[in-house]
Amino acid sequence: MDTITTKDGTHIFFKDWGPRDAQPIVFHHGWPLSADDWDNQMLYFYAKGYRVIAHDRRGHGRSTQTYSGNEMDTYAADVIELAKALDLKNAIHVGHSTGGGEVARYVARAEKGRVAKAVLIGAVPPIMVKSEKNPGGLPIEVFDGFRAAHIANRAQFFLDVASGPFYGFNRPGAKVSQGIIENWWRQGMMGGTKAQYDCIKAFSETDFTEDLKQIDVPVFIMHGDDDQIVPIADSALLASKLVKNGLLKVYPGLGHGMATINADVINADLLAFFKAAV
Repeated sequence: MDTITTKDGTHIFFKDWGPRDAQPIVFHHGWPLSADDWDNQMLYFYAKGYRVIAHDRRGHGRSTQTYSGNEMDTYAADVIELAKALDLKNAIHVGHSTGGGEVARYVARAEKGRVAKAVLIGAVPPIMVKSEKNPGGLPIEVFDGFRAAHIANRAQFFLDVASGPFYGFNRPGAKVSQGIIENWWRQGMMGGTKAQYDCIKAFSETDFTEDLKQIDVPVFIMHGDDDQIVPIADSALLASKLVKNGLLKVYPGLGHGMATINADVINADLLAFFKAAV
């Protein structure tokens, strides 16, 4: 199993496919999932000749079930160590949901030459929770509800999220895939419950405003306007105004899990962005 060991002794699992001299694409998964959430994109872009990499965030998937360090600064530090260990240069970093926050924090801190472009898909930046500074955010009670459900019955909570709002399977006329639901549940249950619990605070309360302002590489912001997990008005529409070199694309009727259930659309747009001249 491919892993790196971070400075604090955490083992970070990763997949790394393709020619070592090809341009790397690094995929960052959402909560509470794993690198497996990018299976479709990994196969698609590997076949296009890219070097494709995806890691399990600490506490998630096959990485160490950490009791500490489950916050964005450490997540980004882990990616810094991964990029150094794999000698990644001119890489494209693609993050979904919580992974989009990880991308924003990492790219803002990355060594010169490590990053060529970034992509945020249904991503949490700039900040999710409601406050005086962020009046359009979601009330803290929403995330307290996540925590309560996680403690009470994590297994049922994960089934409810996957079979409902995550993929929009709760919408009238939705084409429900039991396999996708069970794969989401499988990935979630692989992770450590303490790390996943802590990550709820990380994805909801971390403010990425300054990170976004510091990013100087091209950023593609992709968001469905029917995203029930990360509402577009307080995420992509604000983030696109904070980055220096951003491209926003809104997907009518698509939800939070569009990279999975609408992979044909998303992959084609990703490829076009990757190939576009800077």
